[in-house]
Amino acid sequence: MSNLSAVLHLLGILGLTYRAFGSEPDVPLPIACLTRGADIPESRQVVLCPPNCTQWRVSVFGSGVYAAVSSVCAAAVHRGVIQSSGGPVEVHRLQGRVNYLSSYSHGVQSQALAKWTSSFTVAGAVYVSQELSSKITSTALPAAEPEKKPLKKPVKKIPSGGNRDCQMEIAVLLDSSQNIGKRRFTLQKNFLSKLAVMLRVGPDGPHLGVVQTSDTPRTEFFLTNYTQPKELVSAIKQISYQGGDTNTGKAIMHTVESFFSAEAGLRRGHPRVIMVLVDGWPSDDLGEAAMLARESGINVFLVSVARPAPEELAMVPEKDFAKKAVCKDNGFFALSMPSWFTTTKHVKPLSQRLCSAEQLLCSKTCYNSVNLGFLIDGSSSVGDGNFRLVLDFLSSIAGSFDISDVGARIGAVQFTYDQRLEFGLYDYKDKEAAIRALHSVPYMSGGTATGDAITYTVQNLFPPRRAGPRRNFLIVVTDGQSYDDVRGPALAAQKEGITVFSVGVAWAPVDDLKAMASEPKESHAFFSREFTGLQQFTQPLVRAICQDFTNAN
Repeated sequence: MSNLSAVLHLLGILGLTYRAFGSEPDVPLPIACLTRGADIPESRQVVLCPPNCTQWRVSVFGSGVYAAVSSVCAAAVHRGVIQSSGGPVEVHRLQGRVNYLSSYSHGVQSQALAKWTSSFTVAGAVYVSQELSSKITSTALPAAEPEKKPLKKPVKKIPSGGNRDCQMEIAVLLDSSQNIGKRRFTLQKNFLSKLAVMLRVGPDGPHLGVVQTSDTPRTEFFLTNYTQPKELVSAIKQISYQGGDTNTGKAIMHTVESFFSAEAGLRRGHPRVIMVLVDGWPSDDLGEAAMLARESGINVFLVSVARPAPEELAMVPEKDFAKKAVCKDNGFFALSMPSWFTTTKHVKPLSQRLCSAEQLLCSKTCYNSVNLGFLIDGSSSVGDGNFRLVLDFLSSIAGSFDISDVGARIGAVQFTYDQRLEFGLYDYKDKEAAIRALHSVPYMSGGTATGDAITYTVQNLFPPRRAGPRRNFLIVVTDGQSYDDVRGPALAAQKEGITVFSVGVAWAPVDDLKAMASEPKESHAFFSREFTGLQQFTQPLVRAICQDFTNAN
């Protein structure tokens, strides 16, 4: 730091020290361009920034909420509170946090910062100079009868606690396209502020972050940047309008891939929600992004306002965009409002939906997120009667899971020397149909080549794309010695991210069962002397699947 910079910085601190020992609280205190947020002694302070601060070598860390190591005046220019000519700024000190975001705004490039011990925000301040004030008060005014002061309306305080019955992680996608315009954009922010208050956002309640939808998505703030309602409402109010196309699919994809992470404040095990606000209709396709959201265990809600009129439908790229976007097309995840001027009555019903954890079907649990592959021994030694007992056993396992188009899936392969795909993971979209298909598998009869069957199943049953950690499970049921190697194919399956359970009956060698099973062997390998004893393994197997899934997620 140059000598001149050091002197200016010191003068700024001396001025703040003087303020701490008494002066009018709303009289702006002059500070230097290099004065940092950490130099502000009060929790709330009105300061006066000099002109041309952006010409100095000043540092700004964050966007909206700034790390206390940042220059106050440069942060105020970045936020748009003042211009380069300087002016009064109201500074509010906050606690430290993580993930200060970088952005370019009003000619100032702010930097990212992983963590800092304290923060601050800036807002505009109205100040009438003492000279002007004295002129006003010294002007003689004609005597008049004292007017009755109007009764002040009671101010509704924003609750500061969190709703422990609604511990959700919510990302809101604000429509910032040219279609909505600045006026309706402001109404949209007002609606979101009311919703945040109704949800009772707080450290122990729901957490809420915001991403803007435009040509390119922009994260305004993450889940834990504002955990107090007053701070959150203020941050929403200060979000600036962008304009551009309504690339909602792009924004959903961005949010799924980069918003929900432990580094960004995600609480592990809490339901994740993306609430999409759309004015009119999206400019891009939502299908791929919505599928990724569902497969990632994220519940997508879509709130559409001013849906296209019949004469506008020809301009809409995807007529059923709402059905394609939401977690499940059952009416629960979609809400339509006719206008931004009539949103208030929808705040409470929407907040109730967002807090209904039991109805968030896409939340990632073992019961609604796993792919179960059944590899069934159809060799001659099994026999038709015992084969039916095996199918009953596998049906009881399948019945423990929430099988649906957005939930768990099952598929089956039968093997002898040959292999036969009985049905795939995506063939049946409800539990009843899937279990009926499993019960209807016809018995093959033949030899036993379990190793080849495992290789076939990996290649033909499980999807080639990554399904997420510990999501693919293979349950092998066999009653005898395989004529080929089982260890190599089983290890290859595990390298593909498939967890292998082996269930042996009658003459199945225990060494082969252990060779096929994933680690730890004792919880992934099962053996029964009789086919009638298979049912005892149903609950231990289901618990083991869920344990593996939970440990990995």
